[in-house]
Amino acid sequence: MLACGLALLGGPAMLPATAQTTPATSAETGALLTPAQFLGYELGARFTPHATLLRYVEHVSAHSTGRMRVQPYGSTYENRPLEVVQVGTPENLARLDDIRQNNLRLAGLQSGTARTEAPAVVWLSYNIHGNEAVSSEAVMQVLYDLANPQNEQTREYLQHTVLLIDPCVNPDGHERYAQWYNRVRAQTPNASPYAWEHHEPWPGGRYNHYYFDLNRDWAWQTQQESRQRLTLYNQWLPQVHADFHEMGPDDPYYFSPAAKPYHEDITDFQRKFQGVIGDYNRTVFDKNNWLYFTRETYDLFYPSYGDTYPSFNGAIGMTYEQGGSGRAGVRYAKADGDTLTLAQRISHHHAASLATIRAASERQPELIREFKKYFDDARTKPRGTYKTFVVAGAGDPGQLKAFTQYLERQQIQYGYAPRRQRTRGFNYFSGKEENVQVEAQDVVVSMFQPKSTLVKVLFEPRPALEDSLTYDITAWALPYSFGLKSYALKDRIATDGKAPSKATLNNSAATGQPYAYVARWNNLQDVRFLSRLLQQKVKVRVAGRAFEAEGQKYQPGTLVITRTGNETLGAKFDQLVRAQADSSGVMLQAVKSGFSTSGADLGSGYVRNVARPNVAVVAGEGVSSTAFGEVWHFFEQQIGYPVTVLGSDYLRSVPLAKFDVLILPDGDYSDIYNERQLEALKTWVRGGGRLIAMEGASAFLAGKKDFLLRTKPADSSATKKASPYRLLKPYANAEREQIGQRVQGSVYRVQLDNTHPLAFGYGDTYFALVRDTLNYRFLGEGGWNVGVLKRDNYAAGFAGRQARRKLTDTFVFGAQDMGRGQVIYMADNPLFRGFWQGGKLLFGNALFFVGQ
Repeated sequence: MLACGLALLGGPAMLPATAQTTPATSAETGALLTPAQFLGYELGARFTPHATLLRYVEHVSAHSTGRMRVQPYGSTYENRPLEVVQVGTPENLARLDDIRQNNLRLAGLQSGTARTEAPAVVWLSYNIHGNEAVSSEAVMQVLYDLANPQNEQTREYLQHTVLLIDPCVNPDGHERYAQWYNRVRAQTPNASPYAWEHHEPWPGGRYNHYYFDLNRDWAWQTQQESRQRLTLYNQWLPQVHADFHEMGPDDPYYFSPAAKPYHEDITDFQRKFQGVIGDYNRTVFDKNNWLYFTRETYDLFYPSYGDTYPSFNGAIGMTYEQGGSGRAGVRYAKADGDTLTLAQRISHHHAASLATIRAASERQPELIREFKKYFDDARTKPRGTYKTFVVAGAGDPGQLKAFTQYLERQQIQYGYAPRRQRTRGFNYFSGKEENVQVEAQDVVVSMFQPKSTLVKVLFEPRPALEDSLTYDITAWALPYSFGLKSYALKDRIATDGKAPSKATLNNSAATGQPYAYVARWNNLQDVRFLSRLLQQKVKVRVAGRAFEAEGQKYQPGTLVITRTGNETLGAKFDQLVRAQADSSGVMLQAVKSGFSTSGADLGSGYVRNVARPNVAVVAGEGVSSTAFGEVWHFFEQQIGYPVTVLGSDYLRSVPLAKFDVLILPDGDYSDIYNERQLEALKTWVRGGGRLIAMEGASAFLAGKKDFLLRTKPADSSATKKASPYRLLKPYANAEREQIGQRVQGSVYRVQLDNTHPLAFGYGDTYFALVRDTLNYRFLGEGGWNVGVLKRDNYAAGFAGRQARRKLTDTFVFGAQDMGRGQVIYMADNPLFRGFWQGGKLLFGNALFFVGQ
């Protein structure tokens, strides 16, 4: 079937096995080889290791008669190369940078007059989910067809396009899957769904090294691969971006048009052209009698996918989904009795790739014209009600710096308010339209700029949702994510104010030997600073109450580093503390006395020592791989603190007394902790251990003996009042009936008790991204309800009517004393996908302060 499919598209059929040529022979002859000739096996016979894939990419590029060039753009956490293949006519490749710069001029991101007769830029991304490995097999045939001088079709496509092809976005995940499959597969692939080769072990190959889903990271760029890729992407801003995936093995093939809901900022042209490209694909699939579907499941709403993020940057963004995924292997017996082969899957992605390129080539004038119009409109008549977004400059300088750095990575222009002024706007923190006061030097983001659509999407207080059946979270506004006081204004205000004068962060240049150093506790940089001090064996204390010293006010959570207690460091003390503050981005205050003009003195019992905890986290079967990855990434990449990973399969043999803190990420712990193991866990806590139970781990402990967390009882009164006809529901409405009980990534205002160490560094509220119907009672006697949802605390996003009822008077964060230890419940995950910046301090508090 593969050979048939390729032939219909104008590409050569695969050579029979007897005609294959080894790589050694190819080096001698210098000929352009088909994938089968180069690899020594037919495409679809097995999964190709990543290193071999890149060798073939190099081979094709070297034999492409000047039509290809490989551009490295980074590396993965496991040091595998990341690269794109630039493809065009020899004439276009010779002036490639001029084409790139002209594209940015079309978008208004570079000065100068743009040419509209330029080729359309098409970016194709393969294998962002590592175990959807058909992508990296199909791309080899795509590259061969583009390099083959005998292929008249592809030569014609390149007259009007420049291509950027990423053969493997997620090499670490791909290699995890390919190595596993090639190791366990039967010599003759076994199609039975029950065979070993169709059951990936934990954590699977879908995710990157830290088990993050890279296809949810486009907008947030928390991962190394995403940051490097998006740096290059934003240097090009293609007109078309296609992202190649797989879905369940019993499904056929999906291509555009996308399903509803479309985000309201997907333009009419983008919607129309999704259908145009869909028609090109439909023609090929109909000709081959291949099954497919459109307009279902895969919507265009959440902004951090490989179709939506490009769309909000002016492209026609699309997802392609082939039935298969990691479950399918090389051969898979489907429920309908047919057998799905890897060769068939390759042929479908190959066909969609060439159809997409063809569509862009044949509709190039329209694409260029509308791309320019998209950005012209963005600069001169931006969409939406709000024309300016203001972020308060006073408050948390570290978090504000992280915020402006994020804007710069996105090519979002910003400035500063030139003066104090009063106006009206939406206050994100109160959730109301009200009078607001903009202060001089507040950060101002205007909608009158090339990236205004992206600005609107990332800042919109409450995204308009045309259909509640959506694929992902429904709220994400940056002011909530960063926890920064912000306003959305209907008026356009000036952005030409001076940047605030920044205190020079050069703690190391200070001289003298003060009584102590004091550092405020506000953000992730402060957690990183504490982490580094503890690892350098510096004794650090934390203020449990507010105090004032030498004219400065300090809140609970303030770090106090006294000379007393650090005598063993000798003359290194000052240099070490100052240097670590510099490297962490933290401003120190040197104080000459331990006396506080108000509040506790620095030697008070309210200023407690911070012990250096020995931390462990559970991973393996039963634990959510992404939830574990979020914790793992937090320790290794964000605060640089050592953590020991314990496998769930041998956890019962681990002497927990070796650890001070044990973290249970989200998961199902019913098979990990039987009654006997749970008793051993409680004994460890009573002896002084700290247990951090997150999401599903909290749910597992709820109602268990000695744990204070309890679920709320069912609303029996509502059941009694319900009509008996409620059970007479149309089958077709089943999915919509269920939506009323779900909360889909909505923002809620959590009320905090910031006198408790778990909430140090916060005000009286925290905006949480709630993704589950938290339905817990407040903790009883012996527990501390540090974060709760009361009434009317909804801020943004979709939550069904029944879900909203449960999310009222509900426990979210807290702790209980158990013997000499503590159980810390995090019913909501503050580390979700690594992008919810406002929650990271909360986790740092649980790690370092609770129980000290």
